[in-house]
Amino acid sequence: MNLHKDIFRISNEKEFTDIALAVFNMQADNVPVYSEFINHLNITPSRVKTITDIPFLPIEFFKSHKIIHKDHEAESIFESSGTRGLNTSRHYVTSAELYENSLINGFSRFYGSPDKYSILALLPSYLERKNSSLVYMVERLIEKTGSHHSGFYLNEYEKLITSLSLLKKENKKTILIGVSFALLELAEKYHPDLSGIIVMETGGMKGRRPEITRDELHYILKKDLQLDIVHSEYGMTEILSQAYSKGDGIFQSPPWMKILIRDPYDPMNILGEEKPGAVNIIDLANIYSCSFVATSDLGRIIPGKGFGISGRMDSSDIRGCNLLVS
Repeated sequence: MNLHKDIFRISNEKEFTDIALAVFNMQADNVPVYSEFINHLNITPSRVKTITDIPFLPIEFFKSHKIIHKDHEAESIFESSGTRGLNTSRHYVTSAELYENSLINGFSRFYGSPDKYSILALLPSYLERKNSSLVYMVERLIEKTGSHHSGFYLNEYEKLITSLSLLKKENKKTILIGVSFALLELAEKYHPDLSGIIVMETGGMKGRRPEITRDELHYILKKDLQLDIVHSEYGMTEILSQAYSKGDGIFQSPPWMKILIRDPYDPMNILGEEKPGAVNIIDLANIYSCSFVATSDLGRIIPGKGFGISGRMDSSDIRGCNLLVS
């Protein structure tokens, strides 16, 4: 089994399950932090036969431990923003090529090849610090567009609006990707007409503004930017794949990424479809760190459509499985 290639060839549930179990057994043997976590739970890897039996590593471990395959070295390190003075998460990425395969293949599934677009990015604060996975992601997409219009805008709102207006006049396919607080500032201060442009928010007030719900965010952006819909990207420092929503609040993930919903008070209890709970992510692109991450997000599975994200747990403290965290 060639995991680097096989994960991007998954076409059905059986293939996903087979590869996920193979990745689990490999990581249980070779990722020391994950192995120790499994041992503390008294779980025997050979007895894990379904993906719902797999133990998910609490996302907080990325703040306190180096999670990496024992025989590999990191090519790069992604680091979270560390809002409110909290420790930052660190993701030790052993293969930039693997990450970029996941990024480009995933984006192309939902939007087509990046070279069909001009991509403009509004990511203040992220551009001002090192090792942002979001900046790295958008840099790779911008490079793939090959468009001289593509690029980053720090706080250059008027320059951004001029570029977007020009692309609209030329009838160019355009994506504006930005963090929530920056898109809100663009919308509320300038009210540009961005009809016909794909506006994609990536979440995140990062302490710059009070948190609001995604529905409230989209209402403001649609009203002030003259949009019918607002797209969304769902990703995080601790994983290498992304899910996307095309405006209905329902996210879809690529075939090598899967969302499960757990009981927040019983982490080993996976809930059925439509039941709200805490979000577990299987990201098979995380081959050399941990592919099984228990997040602090709240959501639910929407049968036949995808998944929704409703917010975050009241406390990001690990519930029930706090072993090894320091």
